[in-house]
Amino acid sequence: MDINNHPCFNDSARHRSGRLHLPVAPACNMQCNYCRRDLECVNELRPGVSRRILKPTQALAYLDAALEKMKNISVVGIAGPGDPLANGAQTLETLRLVREKYPDMLLCIATNGMELPRYAEELARLNVSHVTVTVNAIDAEIGAKIYVWVRHNRKMYHGIEAGRIIADKQMKGILRLKKLGVTVKVNTVVISGINDSHVSDIAQAMQKAGVDIMNCIPMYRIEGTAFESIAPPEPSVVNELRRQAGAYIPQMNHCSRCRADAAGLIGEAPDGGIQTLLDEAAKFVPPESSSYVAVASRGRLLCQ
Repeated sequence: MDINNHPCFNDSARHRSGRLHLPVAPACNMQCNYCRRDLECVNELRPGVSRRILKPTQALAYLDAALEKMKNISVVGIAGPGDPLANGAQTLETLRLVREKYPDMLLCIATNGMELPRYAEELARLNVSHVTVTVNAIDAEIGAKIYVWVRHNRKMYHGIEAGRIIADKQMKGILRLKKLGVTVKVNTVVISGINDSHVSDIAQAMQKAGVDIMNCIPMYRIEGTAFESIAPPEPSVVNELRRQAGAYIPQMNHCSRCRADAAGLIGEAPDGGIQTLLDEAAKFVPPESSSYVAVASRGRLLCQ
């Protein structure tokens, strides 16, 4: 597989290689102070929103139709609108279906990393070549300011304990992915007065973990969130942070903060025809024989 065709990991690819996000993951296992997920959303251009939620077989039908219309799709990704690995059964089944039908397609996911230690081997087995992990803090006290709660082993955690658990799971998952040969990008949401002075520390830690590229994203202010009153950092500030972090790890500078149902080239306006295909796929009723199958790793049942 040619990693040079992934537009999020390679700046030169974004003008020729498109991506298709399959919105099969509605649930999330944590709540960030800057995030609000919206379903049946058609207007906002940001992560956490999707026009529709698809089942795995619907996602494959959508992909089939989209590839007939768009010839530049080189990457199929799952990025929400919740967290892909908090929806493990749906995500893995979708990836399996795509891999079986399109063996040469680049596959990727974007995750908060909480379930990465659990699913890393299965992702590698499916040849998911690129994984993006959102790492906003490696310090639990800073994390406590960003995360409202996290769910771990069916229990809710808050404050510093939540920050510690998240940072620990993310690092373990990243290290496991790199050991398996997966290309890893880290997204860091830059929040003024919260973690902006922490970005270089994150970059250094990610360099040591072997992360391939880092994406410093200015926080997108969303009404109704705890951080709605915090102004996004100025472009000059973000550029300086990228320069500082770039001393440790290569930086991505062309992020457009994609929706969970993004399609086409990065920065390209949503295509009405593709949106219609998404609507039609959501109505697709698969044969009964296409139900979820069990997925196992190292003899341990992961999901079904």
